[in-house]
Amino acid sequence: MPHPPPALPADHQGRPATADDVDALHALVTECERALHDRAQTDPGGIAADLNRPGLIPELDTLVVHDRAGRLPARAWVNRRSEVDVHPAHRGRGLGAALLDWAEARARRAGSEAIVQTVPDTDRPAAALLRSRDYQPLVAAWELTYAMAEEPAVPGPPAGVTVRPFDSGDARAVHRLVEDAFAAWQPRRRSYEEWARHTVDRAAFAADCSAVALVDGQLVGAVLALDLPDADGGHLEQVAVRRDHRDRGIARLLLRQAFRAFHRHGRRNCTLWTHSDTGALDLYLRVGMTVSQSSTVFRKELGREELVREELAP
Repeated sequence: MPHPPPALPADHQGRPATADDVDALHALVTECERALHDRAQTDPGGIAADLNRPGLIPELDTLVVHDRAGRLPARAWVNRRSEVDVHPAHRGRGLGAALLDWAEARARRAGSEAIVQTVPDTDRPAAALLRSRDYQPLVAAWELTYAMAEEPAVPGPPAGVTVRPFDSGDARAVHRLVEDAFAAWQPRRRSYEEWARHTVDRAAFAADCSAVALVDGQLVGAVLALDLPDADGGHLEQVAVRRDHRDRGIARLLLRQAFRAFHRHGRRNCTLWTHSDTGALDLYLRVGMTVSQSSTVFRKELGREELVREELAP
């Protein structure tokens, strides 16, 4: 049975999200991003991939809110982590707090020990709301941007390393490489299908701006690029180098390769995200990228006692 919807402001109703909502959800998230960052940073493929996360049950784990006019001013989903978005024109009405209540209640019922949510540091009201609800900072995240007034130079490869454009036949090997490289800080390994929905199967995936590095025919590095339709520059979704081939300049080479490819497609900047657990910030700064925005990942412990009290409440 779906969890009862939260107490919403008058003339608002909630229901689970469906695949038919992807475009409307994309429009909502885009408006939120533009209000905070003056530009969009997502695409319908990213929204659809989130709705297809393994273990996520749309009927239980998602909520979209409609007003009387049929507009969609807010949404939330929770599945190991949570996202809550409220349209800028609908803030200050209690929608964010109501959806946060719903997300926490759903997470407890699902047996989660904690809930995690990422908030841009420029969104001070949202951060203040989380702190008031006992959320604690977990990690810092940064978007970095590489400006490209001129075509970036690409260094020669290290001895024994070959770099070439990504090919569709590389997908499963790149998946293994990425999951191995991220294992030190990523809480779980993603299946190929989940990973692909966020990368190579996404409509925005830019194969011609992605590249792989090989040594003796074995994959040792990869950069995966997205050409997001509402963005003014290129975006690198993942950068990974096999542990035993790090500190050889392979990551720098792959980054420059992707930068140059986007420049040749008319893009004049390129972005990527990293966070404090990866230890990669210094690498990106050395390549010439600069921090363009930051976010904080907040975590809240969900006590079993709170769930018991909730279950016993009349």
